[in-house]
Amino acid sequence: MLTSRNLLSLFAGCLLAVLAPAAASAQTPTNDRPSPVAYASVSELNNILAQVRDVAQSIDGDLAKTRIDRWKADAATKRDAQANVESIRRNVKSALPEILTQLNNAPEDLAASFKLYRNLDALYDVFGPLAESAGAFGSKDEYQNLGNDLNALQTARHALGERMQNLAASKESELTRLRNQIRTLQAATPPEPPKKVVVDDTEPPKKPAKKKSAKPKPAVPPAPAPANPQSAPQTK
Repeated sequence: MLTSRNLLSLFAGCLLAVLAPAAASAQTPTNDRPSPVAYASVSELNNILAQVRDVAQSIDGDLAKTRIDRWKADAATKRDAQANVESIRRNVKSALPEILTQLNNAPEDLAASFKLYRNLDALYDVFGPLAESAGAFGSKDEYQNLGNDLNALQTARHALGERMQNLAASKESELTRLRNQIRTLQAATPPEPPKKVVVDDTEPPKKPAKKKSAKPKPAVPPAPAPANPQSAPQTK
């Protein structure tokens, strides 16, 4: 079983998506192809996936042969058991194969691994009480068949849980290595020289104010001379 501490550590690999490109770009050109997965890891996963497929097929076949209508139980118990049978069979024939394909395509993907583990855990929680009900109300063969399927499901779930713990520990170790590598690269990179900012607080010289030249006053035209009066005629 996974503890809360181990479950939290499963998400440590998420940070690798942030730190790995930074470390890789500082050393080598980027490569779009995913890194190869170790043969031992792929072989281990293939064995687990084969166990899950076998137990899923066995569960579906045994549930198809289970005659809940003949159980020595009340109508409500039979109705609940039949609903659980239909739910389990839908899961092992539809949802579970899709999850297995996702994990098979990404063998060391923690998110896909955890998705499969949660699905197996949910199956176990529903299938366990159903197997117990078969022992209480069904035939001996039904109880034995479902009991064997339950044990096989538990074995596959335990194997997947162990793999997830080991994978999480490996991811944490890789995360620590990348952190140390980035620190080393940062320490080896000389810091950029500080930018000098020159502040010129001297006031520019003021331009002398232009003196307004006085406009010449218009010349006053001379007053016209008074007209001479006609001289009086002289008397003799």
